Amino acid sequence: ESIQQSSPPRKVQLLVSRGKENRFVLARRSRRRRESASGVSWDHLPEELLLRIYMCLPLQNLLRASGVCRRWHRLAFDDSLWTSVDLEGLTHMGPALQQVLKTRVRRLRCPRAFVEDLQLIVELDLSGSIIPTSVLQNVAGRCRRLRFLSLEEPGAAAAEPERLLRRLGCCSSVLSLRLEQLNVSWCSFGRDHVTSVVTNLSPTVCSLNLSGYRDTLTLDDLKLLVDRCPNVQTLDLSDSTLLTADSFLLLQQLKNLLHLSLSRCYHIHLAALSDLGRTLPSLRFLDVFGLVQDNQLLSLKKDMSHISINCRPFSCVARPTPAGRTGPLQPDRSMWGRTCRLRVPL
Repeated sequence: ESIQQSSPPRKVQLLVSRGKENRFVLARRSRRRRESASGVSWDHLPEELLLRIYMCLPLQNLLRASGVCRRWHRLAFDDSLWTSVDLEGLTHMGPALQQVLKTRVRRLRCPRAFVEDLQLIVELDLSGSIIPTSVLQNVAGRCRRLRFLSLEEPGAAAAEPERLLRRLGCCSSVLSLRLEQLNVSWCSFGRDHVTSVVTNLSPTVCSLNLSGYRDTLTLDDLKLLVDRCPNVQTLDLSDSTLLTADSFLLLQQLKNLLHLSLSRCYHIHLAALSDLGRTLPSLRFLDVFGLVQDNQLLSLKKDMSHISINCRPFSCVARPTPAGRTGPLQPDRSMWGRTCRLRVPL
């Protein structure tokens, strides 16, 4: 509401004097010009300097400044000031979101929002938001600069997994987005759907989460994935029960693989895990929760001392605020490691 109501008040009609009700004039209170001690008026400051001053203001103060006069209102909504916005905490986010989208915002954090239109976005956090499929089509077709996208727990789109997959996993417009991180874990896709996803992955993906597919992710799918995305550094294949030790020969082709998650892949045995240090020389982090017991874990850590094992229980792939960094007293409102410049105080 503050964003919409921050315009200067309009002129009002006032009666000239008693007894002359039919005669109206536009009246405006004269503004007393106050010269500063240096003799320089605010009205004489160049707009470039005012913009630099506005750049230091938090969101609430910026909105207050926009109500001083029309010139300050125009400068306060300059596109250069609205490149990074966090709207979490607003009770009525819809009107504010519409106003923010009119600017050239690049980094937008609006969890639990109803989203209608998006353009020019580079980093977008829509976690827990209501996202119609038409909006996802708009994102895929028009947001050519998009690099980071979070659709964790989507509201409306979750009810249409077929259309969601068709748009986000199997269309050329998404491939042109050059996504770097993608999390499509636990999406309840069938075997054909999973194959379609790995076949159409963008080659620029370096962090990928494909966990939770149990008996739908096969060794053939993994081969397609390795061929399609040779530069993957973080790969989560947890809960893929069809994978065996034969998958290590395919993973060996990923020369830059740093973090591998194989938790609850029950067909991979301890003896095969012991050879991972030699099979994957670039590996630095390994998650095998549910595969080894505590006494076996100590032996495994001793055999692969250069690899950190089971130190990251939660996936950070394509999550703007990774789990474990939030708290009730001081919640983490960062988005992919950086905070938004303009944000609503909680």
